[in-house]
Amino acid sequence: MRLSPRMMIIACAGALAAGLAAGCSAAPGAAYTTGATHAPNAAAAKASASPSRTAPVGPVLTVSGAPAGVAAKEAILADAATGQVLFSRNPGVPRPMASITKVMTAYLVIQAGNLDRTVTVPKGVINYVFKYGGESGGTHAGEKLTARDLLYDLLLQSGADASFTLATVYGPGMSTFIARMNATARQLGMDHTHFTSPDGLPYPTEFSTYSTPSDLLILGEAAMKLPAFRSIVDQIQFHVPKGPGHSEHFWDNDDSLLQTYKGAIGIKTGFTDLAGHCLLFEAIRNGRPLIGVVLDSPATGFRASEDDATRILNWGFSLKQEG
Repeated sequence: MRLSPRMMIIACAGALAAGLAAGCSAAPGAAYTTGATHAPNAAAAKASASPSRTAPVGPVLTVSGAPAGVAAKEAILADAATGQVLFSRNPGVPRPMASITKVMTAYLVIQAGNLDRTVTVPKGVINYVFKYGGESGGTHAGEKLTARDLLYDLLLQSGADASFTLATVYGPGMSTFIARMNATARQLGMDHTHFTSPDGLPYPTEFSTYSTPSDLLILGEAAMKLPAFRSIVDQIQFHVPKGPGHSEHFWDNDDSLLQTYKGAIGIKTGFTDLAGHCLLFEAIRNGRPLIGVVLDSPATGFRASEDDATRILNWGFSLKQEG
């Protein structure tokens, strides 16, 4: 999430997710009161530092050298059409990924379907956003919006109010929803990922929710296969006119790459002091889709991760196809 000065405050519906969810408390915020956390196992991560991916399917690119000037501590780039990994830096080492976490939250909500259902923003949303230092899209308790509207708040504005609402409603209950996030991560093969929140907020510790570039590549590929997800993350702004039961809202996309990089189509930004600037991104040029991740780009400005992504993408699009 971006701690903005302006407002500081496939599928898991299957048996495995349901099984893990059984017995979990449905009380909102329950996951935040247990203090439970899984610390990343650095030794195990280093032992599996290469992405576990199948051989490319289709024409491959000739990889020469590496992108210059990339400051991110961890990164990866792949051809989204073939699965060929083109570049990586510490791809299997887990670390916090901040609001990229919200991609999993959106993935579960979209998989559940019926995005035009009316959702009531629950009590406690303002306290939640303020207590954990998240960004808000300005919703308030009792307001009625569609799940689709809240996904725009979640993915563009990076609203922790939306993540709180969606997790509470779709769990039902926070802890049940988080159990489903972790179950889905296992199903997708994200073996070095763990969630303790639906938004990447640093609770109970900065390292409680974590992933790796390789795992986040899997998540990004899965999410971008969903038309509803793709139609949201490439939008610059979304407007909700005032209507029965809800206020007017304007939500701007935090991802400046969409406005500065030709062919960019998403996906999600993230920032905390410890996670640094993070970005899960995808762009298409000349029919070639490239997808990648940068984690912990040094805080040289709000465009730190976008600058790293630009360098990586420029290099990736310069590669030639074999044969």
